[in-house]
Amino acid sequence: MKRIIILGAGTAGTMMANHLQHHLTDGSWEIDIIDEREEHHYQPGYLFLPFDIYEPEDITKPIRDFIPRGVNLINEQIERIVPQEQYVSMKNGDRLHYDLLIIATGAKIAPEETEGMLGKEWQKSVFDFYTFEGSLALRNKLREWEGGKLVVHITEMPIKCPVAPLEFAFLADSYFKHKNLRDKVDITFVTPLSGAFTKPKATNALQHLLDEKHIKIESDFAIESIDNENKTIIDYGGRVVPFDLLVTVPTNKGDELIARSGMGDDLNYVPTHKATLQSKDWPNIFVLGDATDIAASKAGSVAHFEAEILTDNILRFIAGEPLKEEFDGHANCFVETGNGKALLIDFNYTHEPVEGTFPFPGVGPLRLLKESRINHMGKLAFRWIYWNMLLKGTHIPFVSTTMQEAGKSFD
Repeated sequence: MKRIIILGAGTAGTMMANHLQHHLTDGSWEIDIIDEREEHHYQPGYLFLPFDIYEPEDITKPIRDFIPRGVNLINEQIERIVPQEQYVSMKNGDRLHYDLLIIATGAKIAPEETEGMLGKEWQKSVFDFYTFEGSLALRNKLREWEGGKLVVHITEMPIKCPVAPLEFAFLADSYFKHKNLRDKVDITFVTPLSGAFTKPKATNALQHLLDEKHIKIESDFAIESIDNENKTIIDYGGRVVPFDLLVTVPTNKGDELIARSGMGDDLNYVPTHKATLQSKDWPNIFVLGDATDIAASKAGSVAHFEAEILTDNILRFIAGEPLKEEFDGHANCFVETGNGKALLIDFNYTHEPVEGTFPFPGVGPLRLLKESRINHMGKLAFRWIYWNMLLKGTHIPFVSTTMQEAGKSFD
């Protein structure tokens, strides 16, 4: 019997386990999935936890609940991948040989990469919301905070869910209005980008919302260090931004396993063919989700589209057929804007977000690049879809894996 090993039981790995188990039914393949964790986290929920919109139990469930029958879940720590000999070395000393390997080890924050970030103010006046622990600690801080200078900051790109820091700023505006504290809170959005987002048309729409909500922006800010004594962030050009409460997105990096295995770039992302999702170095290794180095957003929707395309390509690889160069970088993301509204953006490698309708051309009911309450409801409904459809490999009706041009206003 041949063996597929999936590394990581997060969003991407769990979807692949379900897809492959559904297709490989003749008994010729064993499927193993390895993850040292026992809890699966709905990571988009980290954004809502600080504002008391979600409770911890809304965003955590046992990993085992989502691994299909017939797939072996191995709760052990991985030490190293040895692609030359086609095995995975485990911390407990085991060697697991594979015929085909899927890397879905995700990305993690690396606050140690920035001088002073892990200083004495960490989780006192300096917080992240890209981890469960950070998001929960920030919730407790916001419950008691009485105002001052709130700085929402991105260290460097790429990051998981690149719109999340903006969403945090918008939700903070709404949260403090609700608490009758908005006049006591000065919000500044600090970014290494030259504008609010990576794409020009979306940047214009998002900049308008920042202006409307009286959120200041400091762009082109390449952080050098955090001064814990004076509560300031300092960039390489000498600019200084003071804070009373700093909510930062630290440098994001791929898993240390990739570095230990000598398989990644400087940020531990695996070089991956952007259209087939095959490793550039090892033909029997495939990569998806946040672990890749491709120029697509590191977002759940991207992992969803990748998983459907990669499943087809793995079946082709097993059959000895040419891989399809089909993945187009498609991303579909709701952007919470506060006060019960959200935007929806839809884009890929070659097309930036534009106005239009989704998923049905001319009908919608969701509007692209426009604030609406129905978009907000769509964002909240996604949690149910995630737990009950996405992870289980169920196709979401009317949502195409590749970006559709119909119904969009391209100039």
